[in-house]
Amino acid sequence: MKALASQPNLVEQVSQAVLDEITAGKLAPGDRVIQEQLALALGVSRQPVQQALLLLRNQGVLQDAPGRGLIVAALDAVHVRHMYAMRSVLEGLAARRAAECNAEQAARQGPALIEAGRRAVASGSFTKMIAADTRFHEFLYLLSCNTLVAPALATHLTYTQRVMGEVLVGNEKPTNIWHEHAQILEAVCAGDGERAEALARRHISDASDFMLAQLQPAAASGSKT
Repeated sequence: MKALASQPNLVEQVSQAVLDEITAGKLAPGDRVIQEQLALALGVSRQPVQQALLLLRNQGVLQDAPGRGLIVAALDAVHVRHMYAMRSVLEGLAARRAAECNAEQAARQGPALIEAGRRAVASGSFTKMIAADTRFHEFLYLLSCNTLVAPALATHLTYTQRVMGEVLVGNEKPTNIWHEHAQILEAVCAGDGERAEALARRHISDASDFMLAQLQPAAASGSKT
């Protein structure tokens, strides 16, 4: 981990730094997360680290361990399934509304996000892949003209990043993800709300199937120990 500069959003920076370690597979389910070690590694005081860890606990990424502080929580397949079902509806709505009210802006700014995503995949960095994916989806939320979409999905952003990181580490990245993003963007740019919604919903549904398929072997292995 790199030392962080002192800024007003230091707690968020610490939280993201810890999440990056988890999504990169450097902290696995069951691993202890120790405040003192994190503070030293990040070059910050214990207070923002404590606040960041409590935030991650409340978001389901960490959990209490009796007598041991906090550990990285195992993923809950049922929670993942419910989260993606909800996302499918809202992502579809965002794509439809983006096509209906911001097709021109999508055409101007969207291609750069697609290219950035493909570069992230080529880099092999899971952190970059997840960040690029998040930026593309947040772009659609912004274009949707519905100010409730982004806050509703932001509530689940951290857990979504956690899910993506866990299933990608040690598994081959789905090669068609940015092809699917490009198709969604094409429909949005064409002003075809119906197609944009259908593609977005299918994209999230396929992602859910992929994530859950990767989680099932891990869950089965855990149940035997």
